[in-house]
Amino acid sequence: MSQSQPNESAGDPNSLQSEFQPRVGMSQEPENRLWEGGYSAKAMYGTWLILAAVTLAVIAAMIVLPILKIMPPIETNVWWIVLGALLGTWVLGIATFLYRRLSVHYELTTQRFIHSRGILVRTVDRIDVIDIDDVSYVQGIIQRTLGVGKIQLQSKDRSHPSLLLAGIDQVERVSGMIDDVRRKERRKRSLHIDAS
Repeated sequence: MSQSQPNESAGDPNSLQSEFQPRVGMSQEPENRLWEGGYSAKAMYGTWLILAAVTLAVIAAMIVLPILKIMPPIETNVWWIVLGALLGTWVLGIATFLYRRLSVHYELTTQRFIHSRGILVRTVDRIDVIDIDDVSYVQGIIQRTLGVGKIQLQSKDRSHPSLLLAGIDQVERVSGMIDDVRRKERRKRSLHIDAS
């Protein structure tokens, strides 16, 4: 029978095992997901309204102007060109929305903010919530009525000292949640929040 020998490296602060042990004062609580989201379709309502208004105005002008004899009757070729241009504009608007919707994903946990971007090549950045210095949000008039906006994060993170999250639904609630988690984590780790 072999006796188990005590782990000599357990007491050695330079051992590989101690390298992966939690540091004193580090949070040992499980990391819980608080929120996840991405680019909201509501953020492009203005774009959809402008596209619809331009489409209706162009089609109405092409029908009404010849009737009022302001311009000669429009040939079939011109109709196809104009309709093709309008369709192309709509396709571009939809492609822009799909790119924004599929290429960006955000996740807030009790300890980190995770920002993923890209479609073919995905880049994932993690910012510890304790490193976030400031959280603010911006909304235009239409965005305020729809409850969407942009969140601006300022942090000590080297890769993203300033991060803009566009098209966030319920922007006031989400920015408040990020700020609350940041403050809670700082209090938990007994760090003072910079007033500057």
